[in-house]
Amino acid sequence: MSGNRAVVYKGAGQVAVENTEYPELVVKDGPGVNPLNVGRKCEHGVILKVVSTNICGSDQHMVRGRTTAPSGLVLGHEITGEIIEIGRDVEFMKKGDLVSVPFNIACGRCRNCREQNTHVCLNVNPDRPGSAYGYVDMGGWVGGQAEYVMVPYADFQLLKFPDKDAAMEKILDLTMLSDIFPTGYHGAVSAGVKTGSTVYVAGAGPVGLAAAHSAQILGASVVIVGDLNEERLAQARSFGCETINLAQHADIGEQIEQILGVPEVDCAIDCVGFEAHGHGQNHKESPATVLNTIMDITRAAGRLGIPGLYVTGDPGAVDEEAKIGSLRIRIGLGWAKAHTFTTGQTPVMRYHRDLMMAILNDKAHIAKAVNATVLPLSEAPTGYQSFDRGVARKFVLDPHGLLQRA
Repeated sequence: MSGNRAVVYKGAGQVAVENTEYPELVVKDGPGVNPLNVGRKCEHGVILKVVSTNICGSDQHMVRGRTTAPSGLVLGHEITGEIIEIGRDVEFMKKGDLVSVPFNIACGRCRNCREQNTHVCLNVNPDRPGSAYGYVDMGGWVGGQAEYVMVPYADFQLLKFPDKDAAMEKILDLTMLSDIFPTGYHGAVSAGVKTGSTVYVAGAGPVGLAAAHSAQILGASVVIVGDLNEERLAQARSFGCETINLAQHADIGEQIEQILGVPEVDCAIDCVGFEAHGHGQNHKESPATVLNTIMDITRAAGRLGIPGLYVTGDPGAVDEEAKIGSLRIRIGLGWAKAHTFTTGQTPVMRYHRDLMMAILNDKAHIAKAVNATVLPLSEAPTGYQSFDRGVARKFVLDPHGLLQRA
């Protein structure tokens, strides 16, 4: 093979599909690649023919210019593919296997990986624990919104689908295993959702919808989703959620009381992150809004799952403190109510096999919940533009036309 095509970040508000190098089992220099990773040999890795790769809200933060991502960065960390080349040290994965790739890159050897904390692997990013494909400050591993991609540590990381034909029949659900479904599920688990729980989910984007569906799977009695976007709220209602339009109602506690009879919930999940807005008709960006709100409306001794992305560098932030990730959080309120907070990337490998089995046995319908919508790779820029406008869709890119044929 000699060529590849990939989605490339070109600067604030711009992406393009460009010809790029075909991947090899080595980390090469390029935009965003940590110099200490250049030349790193990956005989423990594989080359994938990408079957599906999704546009994520985390990608959108970069494309909006809200991170320090460099121009030329190949995007994409939600990857499902077929193995077409195997490194010398790969023992258990085979050519032809159809696999899901966790978005966290993890070595399987360090202390954190051995403790199932694969989201903060100590060996894949020279700058700090944790890494991901096609993402700013994550070591520079090339992204997977492409025709082909290299995946390291294949034996440890990859989730093989047991039956290829059966997997292709449910590929729109299974493609969500690389990030969005485990991320939503982790948010719900971190918030302590269990049978009978009442749950508030902040944000009706794809991760929020995945968290809401996950809360239902875990046995929640009522799931309430809040957002400023009525189209996305309608999507949440389509699979049984209660909703609050935050552009119309600034007092969330009052709205929750109308639904539940009390102005608080057992658990809350932040699926918005650092680009949060305030509430009401004249809402403006206010990055601590969601965190303060979920502390306010969660009962004492409740738990808060925070899979929403927060960053240490935001050049487009509303104030100097927020530019370095310092937000005006009412930590005293959380302390007084004895809340438990769980933040950070999702350790995908902790959940993806169980969620795969739920999908294959018709116990989870995540593609329907997030309104999965297929686009050819060439239309990725259109997908990014539509996603930025707030459409109620999860865009799945189809680099080789395999999803259309399926």
